[in-house]
Amino acid sequence: MFKESPIIRRKSRQIMVGNVPVGGDAPITVQSMTNTLTTDVAATVAQIKALEDVGADIVRVSVPTMDAAEAFREIKRQTNIPLVADIHFDYRIALKVAEYGVDCLRINPGNIGREDRVRSVVECARDNNIPIRIGVNGGSLEKDIQEKYTEPTPEALLESAMRHVDILDRLNFHEFKVSVKASDVFLAVGAYRLLAKQIDNPLHLGITEAGGLRSGSVKSSVGLGLLLSEGIGDTLRVSLAADPVEEIKVGFDILKSLKLRSRGINLIACPSCSRQEFDVISTINALEERIEDIITPMDVSIIGCIVNGPGEAIVSDLGLTGSSKKSGYYLDGIRQKERFDNNNLVDQLEQRIRAKAKLLDASNKIDVKEVD
Repeated sequence: MFKESPIIRRKSRQIMVGNVPVGGDAPITVQSMTNTLTTDVAATVAQIKALEDVGADIVRVSVPTMDAAEAFREIKRQTNIPLVADIHFDYRIALKVAEYGVDCLRINPGNIGREDRVRSVVECARDNNIPIRIGVNGGSLEKDIQEKYTEPTPEALLESAMRHVDILDRLNFHEFKVSVKASDVFLAVGAYRLLAKQIDNPLHLGITEAGGLRSGSVKSSVGLGLLLSEGIGDTLRVSLAADPVEEIKVGFDILKSLKLRSRGINLIACPSCSRQEFDVISTINALEERIEDIITPMDVSIIGCIVNGPGEAIVSDLGLTGSSKKSGYYLDGIRQKERFDNNNLVDQLEQRIRAKAKLLDASNKIDVKEVD
């Protein structure tokens, strides 16, 4: 098994979103967006903190009005994680949130209007060391591009993105990242592949409007997995019609499966069959809920029988191999004399996993937050 990812990442320049590096050799960051009313400061702050608790690196907040900008000021005061302000069209809102300490502006320069307005936003971003995110979406392409291509295509998304890029290049501003999202997997993947060849700025990945928790997770995993496996992508958002906390969890699971980031427990479990000596499904579901708070990178294999169990256990930090009444227990790939009672597996597993996590933390094998 690969202990490290065999993926060679695309070379990109690095920008800073607050204190979080994006691009270059920095870990691929995972972000989400609040869905509360921004003017409801308490609810928005609570959601940001919930996202931070499950590992979010960056959080985006919609700022559609001046009232929302004033609320953003208070939200920024009450949170620590880097915040991106999502702004459309009104350049004055961008200037206001910059004054209030925003860490990144999501605003397309080509949509702001007059040259003097674009220049004022760019100069403000430069003076305050604030990066910009250019965000192109297959559902909101410029009218002339829609007429030219008749329907969204990878080339259409690329042309739209490069219009905005050219504006920033002309103004000698290079601290930006770009996304070319679409709800169609092949459309989004094709656009990102084209864009990756055109610029060296960080790329923000996403399959927009992917769907509900199950279908959206699958669609995002396929699309983002294709791009990430090719080394494309420096930050990502999984867009789900679900609790934003789930977006962070799925995002980390995608990166974990590609060995691009290590955060929390990597559970290896069999799908269960007639050979199982205990209820694998209920054990995994119960255990997964209990250990969600553990951020220590660790491989834990839970296999219901002795056919595949030992092979998985010897390459895991902690392993369980199903057997009649009592199951075999492995630690660091070594079979232990101790055996686990099949009637009380979840408690025993949680106890050993937490103990192992403390040992790893104490031995300085991981950072306080995580290892990448």
